[in-house]
Amino acid sequence: MAGRLGPEGRSQAIGRLRETVSRGGELDVLIVGGGVVGAGAALDAVTRGLDVGIVEQRDWASGTSSRSSKLIHGGLRYLEMLDFRLVQEALQERGLLLQRIAPHLVKPVPFLYPLSHRWWERPYVGMGMVLYDGLGLSNGHRTGLPVHKHLFRRGTLRAAPSLRDDAMVGAIRYYDAQVDDARMVTAIVRTAAHYGAHAVNRMRVVGFVREGERVVGAHVRDLETGEEFDIRAKQVINATGVWTDETQSMITDRGQLKVRASKGVHLVVPRDRFQSTVGLILRTEKSVLFVIPWGRHWIIGTTDTDWQLDKAHPAASSKDIDYILDHVNQVLRRPLTREDVEGVYAGLRPLLAGENDSTAKLSREHVVAHPVPGMVVIAGGKFTTYRIMARDAVDEAVRSMDVLVPASVTDRVPLVGADGFKAMWNRRHRLAAGASVHVARVEHLLNRFGSLATEVLDLIADDPSLGEPLPGADDYLRAEVVYAVTHEAARHLEDVLTRRTRISIEAWDRGVSSAPVVAELMAPLLGWSEVQRENEIAHYLKRVEAERLSQEQPDDATADVARLGVADIIPVK
Repeated sequence: MAGRLGPEGRSQAIGRLRETVSRGGELDVLIVGGGVVGAGAALDAVTRGLDVGIVEQRDWASGTSSRSSKLIHGGLRYLEMLDFRLVQEALQERGLLLQRIAPHLVKPVPFLYPLSHRWWERPYVGMGMVLYDGLGLSNGHRTGLPVHKHLFRRGTLRAAPSLRDDAMVGAIRYYDAQVDDARMVTAIVRTAAHYGAHAVNRMRVVGFVREGERVVGAHVRDLETGEEFDIRAKQVINATGVWTDETQSMITDRGQLKVRASKGVHLVVPRDRFQSTVGLILRTEKSVLFVIPWGRHWIIGTTDTDWQLDKAHPAASSKDIDYILDHVNQVLRRPLTREDVEGVYAGLRPLLAGENDSTAKLSREHVVAHPVPGMVVIAGGKFTTYRIMARDAVDEAVRSMDVLVPASVTDRVPLVGADGFKAMWNRRHRLAAGASVHVARVEHLLNRFGSLATEVLDLIADDPSLGEPLPGADDYLRAEVVYAVTHEAARHLEDVLTRRTRISIEAWDRGVSSAPVVAELMAPLLGWSEVQRENEIAHYLKRVEAERLSQEQPDDATADVARLGVADIIPVK
């Protein structure tokens, strides 16, 4: 089975990593950090023929890479900053992801750019859209997306009837793409494992192994068992995002890169709260605000503020929520209120630190450094360009190797689930009939797992009860919980409710009613005792309570204190 990351696979990967010391061998590359860049680096390195390990201290994508705006885009605002190279690079990656690498996960989405000034704004923004479309085509490949189109007020209101008449004089419709970011990271890790990478989550680096000035590996602690051991490697790639400064400080006080965290908050509201067939991009005094269609919901965000508090659990304050509601309500006929908000999430962007005090103006470019022999550090960048960042990091790592290493091939490597997806989509009615489930369920599974959806349907065939939806979260089936454990490395209840699914932000109760059922399904697969199962449920309920409390606080400092009232889960033996 393609890249299966279950309990058995985790044990086997740990055994292989241990062997780097016990048998006197070493990996070619060890990657520290299981976000999108670290996962991308693991895939890049292993598909060049290298022996690769990747470790993540919590869950795959548990940091920034599960809390983004969930867009695959060039970034219109970077055109205004005249950063044409970054936009072109991102748009080329968007085309690759849509057409070849992950067509099952990356989907086109239309947006309106409302125009509020009658004379000058349409030609100004229109020229930007012409450039945006052109940069997307500049690599000679088709983008898979329609070009932009000018709309007057009547056409704008036809596409988005809930917009206020006086909020615009017209709009420009254009296309970008969106993705479930956490699922994307899991797919990248699984693809890397399929090609032979040794991938282990819940494995924390507590120090680096040195021989003189050279880094030759890492000392790690398995957070599931408490065991510690060394992993040897010719090169270590530090892809820890907003934790870059902390991991750099383990090896040198002369770190070449400085990363500054910028907090971005998003709200999730039901799709029926306002009518629109398209998303929106709205200018604010600081940046832009997106209103993004997301299944039966809208995602609205984001903020862009400096964050210097806890990095593992950035908290959204009442001020953040009010900021988003105030700005989106400027264009809506019926204003949204706090009662309309189903979910809230906050993430941190790893921006390269500069002289500017405003995080909104810091660069989204990435930088690769080699602060000490044996250690490569990659920082900055954006989700869309993860593959380029990963390629550049591995290029730097292999530059000092004694053997000739092939160039990157990840622009031609589909992620697991991509091969056969389009053919299977065309057969979705037959699949539904054969599995005795509604075609809408099959479409849901295909858009989450691609051609691997048949593996989930096989679980239902073996146990029809797994075809039932989860309580309080009708979009998700019980089989998806089982699959998350047996194939996708889910180790804890919150892994499933916040990343393998999006129940924690999509359900009105944020997953409280689903939690006992999900824990019951996970327990036998992970060998949980009754005490551990109850502990998982209690921890998740406290997590939800702490997040809700933090979102009532007036500022970052008080929100941070409220959120930190619940520590990370610790396995009970």
